[in-house]
Amino acid sequence: MEGFRYIAVEGPIGVGKSALAKLLAEDFKAQLILEEPDENPFLPSFYGDTSQFAFQTQLFFLLSRYRQQLQLKQQDLFQGMAICDYIFAKDHIFAQLNLSPAELDLYSQIFRLLDKQLPKPDVVIFLQAHPDVLLKRIKKRGKAYEDEINPDYVRSLSQGYSDYFFRYRDAPLLVVNASDLDFVGRSRDYETLKQELYTLVKSGKSVHYVTINQT
Repeated sequence: MEGFRYIAVEGPIGVGKSALAKLLAEDFKAQLILEEPDENPFLPSFYGDTSQFAFQTQLFFLLSRYRQQLQLKQQDLFQGMAICDYIFAKDHIFAQLNLSPAELDLYSQIFRLLDKQLPKPDVVIFLQAHPDVLLKRIKKRGKAYEDEINPDYVRSLSQGYSDYFFRYRDAPLLVVNASDLDFVGRSRDYETLKQELYTLVKSGKSVHYVTINQT
């Protein structure tokens, strides 16, 4: 995709961003960068007691993603394309939702220091889905620690993502309602999304909203 070397896929937990990122990376022969939630030792405890373990969980994710993004910057994006299943700035969605005011202030200071050193995506694909759909997908993938996830937390997170990307202006944004989509199981869903991505890139618009209808 000429002129676009760094594509990020975003969305709340269970929406299918990693699966889509893998398809895009294979299709475009791009480097694949995935966040690694299973490596966060605080995450199982966080889902059991959000208030007590929020700051540790958030800080671990922040530093882990920073290391990944810094490595990406050092590898020189002009030598190829990269597909990532998150944007570094999305950490603030979780921080604002989970941290106390004092924790958020400290976290924000650290975030700003790190963020200014990192590359920004050329285009972002934001996948949305109804919270009930997210909960079903989370349950289906069968991760034991996710059994502790509070449905209200998923709903709040989904709304937090929508609010954040409503104001997002850092890169062209493709917004996709993914509630009824299966990019892995139905190739036409993936091909339609890819065509909409090309349409956004060629149009020069800042935001493009898409609903992919099943036929």
